Amino acid sequence: MEDMKKFKDHFVMILEAGFIAVNQADEDSATKLFKAAKLLNERSTLPEVGLGYLYLHKLELKQACKAFKSVLEKEPTNHMAKALLGLAMTMTADQITDGEKILSECASKADDTQVKTLAESALTFVDEFIKKSPPPTGAPAPKRKNP
Repeated sequence: MEDMKKFKDHFVMILEAGFIAVNQADEDSATKLFKAAKLLNERSTLPEVGLGYLYLHKLELKQACKAFKSVLEKEPTNHMAKALLGLAMTMTADQITDGEKILSECASKADDTQVKTLAESALTFVDEFIKKSPPPTGAPAPKRKNP
């Protein structure tokens, strides 16, 4: 345990490295880094948000929602977890409307401007790509201009 005290101040760096690993599609490293961060700061919910973010990247939406809901049970005002939960829900066919409500709430109530931007961008994504019906089968593909 004495060894752990030496690394307590590395919590944020290890957590950030976990998010970078997710963005680089390095699931193994991300998981290990988030678990290490949790060991350094057991009270923080950020490692759980990180694991939810990993599940979201892998499109394991049920697990992502479960992780974000777990964070929100402990910390109901965590707007980052709430926005990511809303995004995950909008990509689940039977939860689109509920996800939109969560994203709208985050867009209007979040204190962090980056979380507001995330929620607003997610709502735009839902409107433009998720709600939009696919073209009929057999429809010709749109023509692209030659560069």
